[in-house]
Amino acid sequence: MKTLSIVGGGSWGTALSLVLSARFSHIRLWLYEQDLARRMSRLRENDIYLPGFQLPANVAVATEFEEALKGADVVLGVMPSHYARALYSEMLPYLEPRMLLVSATKGIEEGTLLGTSEVIHQVVGKRFEARVAVLAGPTFAREVARGEPAAVVVASTDLKLAKSIQAAFSGPTLRLYSNADVIGVEMGSALKNVIAIGAGVCHGLGLGNNTLAALITRGLAEIARLSTAMGAEPSTLAGLAGLGDLVLTCTGELSRNRTVGLKLARGHHLDEILSSTQMVAEGVRTTYAAVELAARHRVEMPITRQMFEMLRHAKPPREAIRELMERSLKGE
Repeated sequence: MKTLSIVGGGSWGTALSLVLSARFSHIRLWLYEQDLARRMSRLRENDIYLPGFQLPANVAVATEFEEALKGADVVLGVMPSHYARALYSEMLPYLEPRMLLVSATKGIEEGTLLGTSEVIHQVVGKRFEARVAVLAGPTFAREVARGEPAAVVVASTDLKLAKSIQAAFSGPTLRLYSNADVIGVEMGSALKNVIAIGAGVCHGLGLGNNTLAALITRGLAEIARLSTAMGAEPSTLAGLAGLGDLVLTCTGELSRNRTVGLKLARGHHLDEILSSTQMVAEGVRTTYAAVELAARHRVEMPITRQMFEMLRHAKPPREAIRELMERSLKGE
């Protein structure tokens, strides 16, 4: 594999172009924002989403899919989940059956309640059977860009494909583990963002480590309940895309979703929070989708439900916590 196309030039897409530059001869980084793309081509820096890091010489910036995808061996999607269907539809004329499609998008499509890998299969399946893997794990873009060691998981129902990506992407600072459980990896990496908003709420209210530990533990139980009801393997949720990603996103100060919760607890309105940043906090949309999925699969998710009430109906955070603590008692 010589050529990698990365679709999505936010912080994570840009960080991946840096860390994978030594693994591929040519990397093309596609961006939607043409003005940012021009600056990145000139200054060799993403001054909006990941300032302070120089793009390697073998990373080319593109805004047209024909240019970005031509000759690619691997196409790595790093777009927000609510743009995935539209972007893969635009990419479709330039995709080829030989290409490996890797999704690093962490979210659930509203309306259909599909993971991004399923969206890809639906869109690309109009032309040919897509070869798809998903990439997830506990990573902050800035730390990966700095070259700090990180571990992620790549999952595909075709384990040979997953191992191909594992070999192609793994290097001195990024270690990949292969997995066949696409549902578990995709759902774990999406649902943890819901719990991370709750972690931010706890921090914003001045609550301590006891509360955070309880939230993470019971949040993981909810994630595992829904994921396994959808067909995931329980062991996957104890791995990098489950517990690992959950702990990082709930405790790290770089977490966008944790920041949303922190600001909610401090009295900011959700619309104000979301409009104040160019970064996407996937957890808000995922909360709405998770409530629908829980109802569909008849799974109890009390933390997720309270997060929904806070986000959709502006429920006071302390009232939500009180209701969680006063629920009927039960065994673990």
